[in-house]
Amino acid sequence: MKDRSGNLVADLQRNEFRVFEDNVEQKIDVFTAEAFPLSMIILLDNDLKEKDGEQVRKSLDAVVGGLSLDDEAFICRFDEFFHPGAGFTTDHDLLLTELQRTKLDTEPSVARSGAAIANAPSINGHSAIGDAPNITSATINIRGQSTKALDDAVFGAAQLLRDRDRNRRKLILLISDGANGGKKTNKMNYDSVVKTLLHDNIEVYSVAVASAFLERKFNRLVDYAHDSGGEVYFAAKRETLEELYSRISEEARNQYTIAYVPRGTDRSVDVHSVEVRVKREGLTIKTRDKYYSGEIPGATRQ
Repeated sequence: MKDRSGNLVADLQRNEFRVFEDNVEQKIDVFTAEAFPLSMIILLDNDLKEKDGEQVRKSLDAVVGGLSLDDEAFICRFDEFFHPGAGFTTDHDLLLTELQRTKLDTEPSVARSGAAIANAPSINGHSAIGDAPNITSATINIRGQSTKALDDAVFGAAQLLRDRDRNRRKLILLISDGANGGKKTNKMNYDSVVKTLLHDNIEVYSVAVASAFLERKFNRLVDYAHDSGGEVYFAAKRETLEELYSRISEEARNQYTIAYVPRGTDRSVDVHSVEVRVKREGLTIKTRDKYYSGEIPGATRQ
């Protein structure tokens, strides 16, 4: 909840909110403005242009600076495949060490041979990372076609978050230029990934690097943020990136939590619209506009 200046508004009371599900007003059963610890996947685009990659590398230490002692984070990368890191940790020194050792490739994605990563997310029983082919010749890059699997990466990150403690806010910090391959690159389709995010209460906070804005490639970053209840930010330089990391952590941690038992709606359908209104004027409400109540969706291939 923000005012016209973009500042967080922390003094709203339960009676200032109204919640509608499928256009039916609901009784608010739980309301709190308490800060919750974060479970964060730091999802780094491993195939950025050299200038973007350099700015991101130099800014990464600031990610840890925005975390509280109770927050936990997990560093992952993606290009053609999803690359999980060392796992969740609340140890800031370990996170800093891993971030400092994280090498972001700035060359076109190349499928790499090697063993599968243990405990990696799976899609219909198959690795979400994929079996990297054995490359014996130079990679051919087709002009204008991205080889990045952004959809698969967001799904892989969501799988790692799904079982984290319910008393934590679950979010994906997606730092990317927004380029995304098509059906031949991604095993997952967008709708199935969004259903997973909604089902497991995972928000995506997208940070678009400079070339995403200049080349107008940020639509996927906007869509994931909007449809999951998160936010999208644009960063043209390293200093902007560093400022955004702390801002995102603070906004994600300090949210109003509103819960209700659905009444008067059709429980036979899987997707329900949600609208939150506030009586105080001049405020901007940021929340997901629907939720998914069906079984956890399986990975749907393109």
